[in-house]
Amino acid sequence: MLISSFCSISGLMLAIGMQFFSLSLSAQSSAIGTWVTRDDETGEAKSHIQLYEENGQVFGKIVKLLRPSLNHNCDQCSDHRKDKPMLGMVIIENMQYTGGFWSKGKVLYPKQGKWYNLKFWLKEGDPNTLVVRGAFGPFYRTQYWQRI
Repeated sequence: MLISSFCSISGLMLAIGMQFFSLSLSAQSSAIGTWVTRDDETGEAKSHIQLYEENGQVFGKIVKLLRPSLNHNCDQCSDHRKDKPMLGMVIIENMQYTGGFWSKGKVLYPKQGKWYNLKFWLKEGDPNTLVVRGAFGPFYRTQYWQRI
């Protein structure tokens, strides 16, 4: 009786441990979270972008600006963002997960006030690096964001 109780408790603890490990891996393999962006030319940290899920799609907003020169209004935006502060602005919209990456959404480049097609995925073997690719026709730019 004592041995079977011990085995039951051990089995239960193992199952609970595996569940927590599984949840941890699931969270690590998601793009949901906060990411630091860097300047393409200088490599200097620019901002923190929070990716979040809403109605089955992923959106992203600027939650922190790391350079004072970026703390301004979006004077180039042509929609409801026109002349609104960059901080708190949603710049990634309608991303959908299919085939191992998020796509079918768009990203706003506030400096130009233009929207670009967007695709992003976690770097293979590194769940803390997000490969972010904005495109306009056949032209694209890739950035690597780091999880905070």
